[in-house]
Amino acid sequence: MPRIDIAEAPEGQGTRYPAPFGAPCAGRRWRALGAAAGLTQFGVNLVTLDAGVWSSQRHWHTDEDEFVWVLEGEVVMVTDAGREVLRAGDCAGFPAGRADGHHFINESDAPARLLVAGSRSEADACHYSDIDMHLHPGRYDDSAPRYTRKDGTPF
Repeated sequence: MPRIDIAEAPEGQGTRYPAPFGAPCAGRRWRALGAAAGLTQFGVNLVTLDAGVWSSQRHWHTDEDEFVWVLEGEVVMVTDAGREVLRAGDCAGFPAGRADGHHFINESDAPARLLVAGSRSEADACHYSDIDMHLHPGRYDDSAPRYTRKDGTPF
C-alpha cells in the first residue's frame, strides 16, 4: 500500500561514525520513510534534532544529491560559506560532487524536524570537511560502512 504510517516506519538514532565523531549526533533520531515505502533509488528520512544535536558531521557527497526541508523548528545550516539560520518552511539542496561541506545544528531550545531526501549511489564517497574521516563507496549493502582516515588508514 503506498500510504506510509510514519509511526510504523523504521526508526533509528545516532550515527555509525567511529568514535569520537558520532558524539554530537548521538541524539539525532529519524524515521526511514523511503524504506517504509520500499523505495530503492533514493532515501527519504524524517529527522528530529533535539536542542544541541547535529544532523551529521560537516560533509559532502561525490555521487549523491541531498535535499533538506525544515518542517518544524529552527536549525543553523553550516556550509563552506558560513552559518545561516533556517526555519520551518526553508529548504536547501546540495548537488552531488560539489565540495561544499554542510550539516545542520539545532542551537534552539526546542526540537527541530527535517525532511531529508537523497539519492542512493553505490559509487558515492563522502568527504568530511572538518575532521580526519572519509567514507568509501558501497555502504548501501548489508555490511557496515567503511570509514577510514583521509590517508586511508582504518579506524
